[in-house]
Order: sequence, then structure tokens, then C-alpha cells
Amino acid sequence: MSGFVEKPEPIQVPGLVHLHTGKVRELYQNEAGDLVMVASDRISAYDWVLPTEIPDKGRVLTKLSLWWFEQLVDLVPNHVLSTELPEGAPADWAGRTLVCKSLRMVPVECVARGYLTGSGLVEYNDSRTVCGLALPEGLVDGSELPAPIFTPATKAEVGEHDENVSYEEVVRQVGAETAAQLRQTTLAVYGRARDIARERGIILADTKFEFGFDGDTLVVADEVLTPDSSRFWPVDQWEPGRAQPSFDKQFVRDWLTSAESGWDRKSEQPPPALPQDVVDATRAKYIEAYERLTGTRWA
Repeated sequence: MSGFVEKPEPIQVPGLVHLHTGKVRELYQNEAGDLVMVASDRISAYDWVLPTEIPDKGRVLTKLSLWWFEQLVDLVPNHVLSTELPEGAPADWAGRTLVCKSLRMVPVECVARGYLTGSGLVEYNDSRTVCGLALPEGLVDGSELPAPIFTPATKAEVGEHDENVSYEEVVRQVGAETAAQLRQTTLAVYGRARDIARERGIILADTKFEFGFDGDTLVVADEVLTPDSSRFWPVDQWEPGRAQPSFDKQFVRDWLTSAESGWDRKSEQPPPALPQDVVDATRAKYIEAYERLTGTRWA
């Protein structure tokens, strides 16, 4: 069992129809048929959406995504139409709301990996492959791969794991032409982002994208290249053979699996509320990622 520890009641706004509550975002539709995405301050770990929020997290994710969309616009268009608040929306939605095109979404998580870790490392240790792609012997946790690889996954419901799949399975689901376009675009965007991050002292180990079609045009949607969708590591602390320090929710994961939390990950009990020092440290890490990547101070 997993999911929301305390599932929130969506805010009702005149003129908007609530469509979905995700791990982080609330999704609405306006009267024109456009989607309205609102990034909350919720945080998830180990397939649970926790009862404690991280202040400003939703705004950081939104602002960082907008910055990345600008860096990538020559490679792939994005779904953003406006950042203006819908009429009647709560003031707290400011800075965390995007009005977006309604797309025909592709039912695949498009993951690019330049380094070996996470679920890729688990598969590699078992079979020397990731998503069926053969990799050389001798790689360890944090190793840089000979070249970035496309490792797709199926999209999971809240509380479930995304499941890595082979490229052949993507072809079966969406067709050869779309699968090739997804792979090419994912790796092109990863390559651009990896180089930008590296110039700022950050390794982009892996990242995932969601794509949809606007007519016949492939469009990147949701969030891009945030600490929620990517693994960012400081270059000066990179050391293959161990878990790397990261610009994300590592403080949360570490505390939840510590004796201090009193939580047994293998049990069906929901995780407890986070202590203030973990909240503060996690907020600071998200903001540090934003500032280092964009070169601007968080206000």
C-alpha cells in the first residue's frame, strides 16, 4: 500500500474544472479547453506523498521549468500558453500556475541516462543491461556511461512504480516513427541540458520527460529538468562507487530510512511528518539547484 498519506481536497475555482490530483500538481481545465497546472509544495518519497510540504517547492519547480523551456525551444516546443493567474484563482497560485495546451499525451516516460544509478544500476547488476541495452563490464554506482542512453518507462498511477521497458516495447505501444522521434528528441534535449548544467558545476545524471502531440507536432509537457524529474549531482563531489550527494529530496529519503523516523519502509504504515530541520534543508537544496542552474538569486 502507498499513495497519499493525506490526500488533499482540490480547490474549486469558478470557470475551472478539476481533472486530476497528482503527486505534486493539480490539473484543471478552463472554459477554452486549455489545461491549468498548479504545482503544490507536496513532496513524495518511496511512492508516498508525504503529509509535510516543502515551502516554495512548487514555485521553484515552475520557475525552473520555464527557464529550461527557454533554453530548449529550438530543439522542441513546449506546452506553455501563459503564466497569468486564471480569474478568481487564489493568490497562493501565483508563481506556481501554468496555462498549457491540451495535448494528445504519449503513454511513455521518456528517460535519458548519462550515468548509472537507481533502477538502471539494479538492472545492470543483474544482467549488465539497462532497459535491454547492453553495457560494458566494470560499471559501478555513479559511473558515466560511454554515451547517453534512452531508457523508457511506463507511466504509473500515484503510489505505484514506473516500470522500465525496452525500446521495442515503446515501438509496440506507439509505433516505430513516434518511438524514433521520442528517442531522438529525448537524447537531444538531455545532451543540451547536460552541457548547460556541467558549465554550472552540476552533473545531470538522468532525467525524464513527458511528451504529447499538438496535431502532428511533438511537444514537451509537464515539468522539465527539475530536481523532481532529474538527478543533479555536484561535479566537485562526484565519486563513482557510492551514492552521490544530490540536489533533490535526499534529505527526506535519508531521514525516512533512519532510526530517528521510526518508520519501516517495508510496512504498510504511512510515513510520518517531517521534522523542521529536514524541511528547511530540503527547501534550501531545491533553491540552490535553481540558483546554480539559472545564475539568478531566488527571490
